[in-house]
Amino acid sequence: MDGLSVVIIARYEADRIGAALESVLFADEILVLDSGSSDSTPDIAGRMGATVIRTDWPGHVKQKSRALGMANGRWVLSLDADERVTGDLARSIRRVVTSDPPFSGFLVRRRNYFLGRPMYWGDWGRDFKLRLVRRDHARVRGRDPHDVLAVDGPVGRISGELEHHSFRSLGEQVRTMDIYAARAAQVSRVKARWWDLLFRPPWALFRGFILKAGFLDGSRGLLLAGLVAHHTLLKWSRIRLAGSPGLGSCHSVDHHESAPPSLHSATSDQQNERG
Repeated sequence: MDGLSVVIIARYEADRIGAALESVLFADEILVLDSGSSDSTPDIAGRMGATVIRTDWPGHVKQKSRALGMANGRWVLSLDADERVTGDLARSIRRVVTSDPPFSGFLVRRRNYFLGRPMYWGDWGRDFKLRLVRRDHARVRGRDPHDVLAVDGPVGRISGELEHHSFRSLGEQVRTMDIYAARAAQVSRVKARWWDLLFRPPWALFRGFILKAGFLDGSRGLLLAGLVAHHTLLKWSRIRLAGSPGLGSCHSVDHHESAPPSLHSATSDQQNERG
């Protein structure tokens, strides 16, 4: 099938999947892979014209790969339920789909929102994601919970922005950081030394607030840099504990519970896993 397919993986997204779907109603096909929502997520998606496919949860990489494989369009836009395509981006996507560009995929600028307002600087300021791809040139790579869309061939950039309304509250963000820190400790192949705990968190704060000009976002820039530093301390502390039986061990976190689709995109490598 020529045209555009939009693929979304979702779980318990009834409060925000409607906005995501409304922003891509111009697509020729919308697929929502729901991995066990008991709320109204599937009903909302179905009413808005999406094809809802109920699945198990094999992990982020396999689920994203599954979604890509189910798409029928020549072009595929990978979207998260907490994201929204702006008008400018929609027009740019339509131009790509109706032409024959010399690219296998396009990077999209993602505008991250924090405490209800967009972030222009700091760790969340410059964020480009490969999201629009030629289906026959694309694949999903990465290690759970961080999936990476990749293509064989040249990659361009497309104008317009993708709005990213990641966390519903500050409390949710802090809880998710702890979950991902535990997950990082489980899969880490390095040892944490005492100096990692001492120097990495303040470096994360300095990098985000000073080097990346987070101070230009005001108090929100400072708070976000502090949260990233907090996550850095949690992650390296858990790695240290996991590798030192005498100090205790990191508690086991179930993969499905630790990384539901509703939280994945909000904790990407560019945001909270740095440090």
